[in-house]
Amino acid sequence: MVRGRVAKLGDRASPGDLILLDGREIKISASKGNPRVIIYHKPVGELVTRSDPDGRPTVFDKLPKLSPGRWVSIGRLDRNSAGLLLFTDSGELANQLMHPRQEIEREYEVRVQGGLGPEAIRKLLDGVELEDGLARFHRLESIQGRKDTGANRWYRVVLAEGRNREVRRMVEAAGGRVSRLMRVRFGPVVLPLDLPAGRARELPPKAIEEIVRTAKSC
Repeated sequence: MVRGRVAKLGDRASPGDLILLDGREIKISASKGNPRVIIYHKPVGELVTRSDPDGRPTVFDKLPKLSPGRWVSIGRLDRNSAGLLLFTDSGELANQLMHPRQEIEREYEVRVQGGLGPEAIRKLLDGVELEDGLARFHRLESIQGRKDTGANRWYRVVLAEGRNREVRRMVEAAGGRVSRLMRVRFGPVVLPLDLPAGRARELPPKAIEEIVRTAKSC
């Protein structure tokens, strides 16, 4: 029975419809075939882990409850970094977006103590050698109008991979030191200016469709 009528071949049902099989209700999840994705504005100090033995706060403490299933993080940010994180209920989508071959752009706003000289900028664009291989920024530009503090300078950088602490290690390899790091974009998704730190927001279907297209086109 679908919506109180005997179903026949070709009938369709949607999440929320009352469906009975031999008199017993069957639940249809909206996430079947249609992944859910939420964005989270991570503050400094939270860990991207489900639990911490030392009791430190984690991003999963703030996420909305998901039943059935659980949220899977698409990439990570270290404890001292802030900004955009994506979570999905689809492990397949998460794996597609995180695979190195996808080369999906990540954009960050970075504050560097003392700023970056011309030689350091050249190195970061040409490539610097890290312990896990060569790494380079696809774009690196000074953020005009951003209020600098003392000798600190702000930059916008873009790279197409997500190795552990990669931005910090790259800047250090070029002779600088990151004092603040915030991710503002992952692929087609931009951190909303009106989303406070520590809050999550579910993406609408059209935005999710764009994310799925990005995963399949790379």
